[in-house]
Amino acid sequence: MTTTATVGFQTVPLESTLRSASLLSRTWLTPAYVRVRLSGPELRGFTAPGADDHVRLFLAPPGSSAPPTPEQWREFDSREYTPVSHDPEAGWVDFDFLVHAVGTGSEWASNARLGSVCAIGGPRRSNAIAGEPDALFLAGDETAIPAITRFLRQRKPGLPARVLVEVSQDNVQVPLPIDDATDLTVLVRPGELLTETLAGLAAADRPAGNVLAFVAAESAVVPVARGLLQNRWDIPSDAVIVKGYWRQD
Repeated sequence: MTTTATVGFQTVPLESTLRSASLLSRTWLTPAYVRVRLSGPELRGFTAPGADDHVRLFLAPPGSSAPPTPEQWREFDSREYTPVSHDPEAGWVDFDFLVHAVGTGSEWASNARLGSVCAIGGPRRSNAIAGEPDALFLAGDETAIPAITRFLRQRKPGLPARVLVEVSQDNVQVPLPIDDATDLTVLVRPGELLTETLAGLAAADRPAGNVLAFVAAESAVVPVARGLLQNRWDIPSDAVIVKGYWRQD
């Protein structure tokens, strides 16, 4: 079954700005998943309209003050993240971090003192939704939960959404904004894997109508997800986003 591409993603360029901020608060959502709120006057006017928009966080070393130039900020360690929510008038942005045993970002999110300085660069572009989808298909691991959260928050009330998330046992309780129109499946590693679940879905499992699809996880998910979405389900390529957010060493 092939549907006409009446819905899809359109890439919209944005003016990229580097904005300094500081760590305002930290909230543990699960034992291994933490939400941090960054705030500061330069975050007033910050915008990230797309659900999977990415920005680059520049993390100053402990005890550092904010450097005066973007060039100096770019000398610090940095990582890419999806803002989970923001208020451009109040001047704050929330990010959710998966806490690893090692990792610059998770170490900072877990242990940086409140008031620690950082900077947000971007987003440089956004994937805007064109048209009105009949359903959403969203899948990913913990790294994709911020984007999945934003897709669910931004949909119109009652829009059906099929959601698959793969998490560790520590993150089973990670919150998602679900409602009666959400069909949520939580896969728990190591026994349940996203790639295997996607590979096992058949043409009959396809949501009806014009589907907007987003899948992001470890890079091995990419060919499996494309095989499902574009081959077995015949979803037009411009209505599909598939990303490998990280690579297994």
